[in-house]
Amino acid sequence: MTTSRLEAFSDGVLAIIITIMVLGMPLPKGVEWASLKPILPNFIGYLLSFVYVGIYWNNHHHMMNLAEKVNGKTLWYNLHLLFWLSLLPFATGWMGENNFDGITVIFYGIILLMSAVAWLILARGLGKVQENEKIRQAYGKDGKTKLSILVYLVGIVVSFFNARIGLAFFYLVAFLWIIPDLRVEKIAK
Repeated sequence: MTTSRLEAFSDGVLAIIITIMVLGMPLPKGVEWASLKPILPNFIGYLLSFVYVGIYWNNHHHMMNLAEKVNGKTLWYNLHLLFWLSLLPFATGWMGENNFDGITVIFYGIILLMSAVAWLILARGLGKVQENEKIRQAYGKDGKTKLSILVYLVGIVVSFFNARIGLAFFYLVAFLWIIPDLRVEKIAK
């Protein structure tokens, strides 16, 4: 099977995730600039989640450009990734509404962790399906994803003691991934 349906479906789900997140943000109670202050935690959470969805969309696009075909297993691996990403609007809203309370940041970190694990599973699954070596070359060792998983775990543990410092670990991972994976761009040439 070609990758076109998987790509189109994934793009649609990611667009819906972003839409749900922004629609879930509370409106200010007033028309003064000061009325934005109470919803600032919601906006900060939205910004981080928007960046994460953008990172996954961007890297998913790069991955699919290398893939020549998919099979039933990879469709399920992709759905597994989308499942975890689809929980971002809920986790983002819960975290923002509760001013980054510990348990909400821990839950958010678990969603990010599971998304990264699902990404790793998808990359490995696609690598097994491809008859060419491009996916395996790009994602074979995947130290960046493994490092991200480790940082998420540290962030989750730290969040038990200080949620805001734990959240900083999640921002760190987003910063690491802002630039698309250069391994893929090199191989795609």
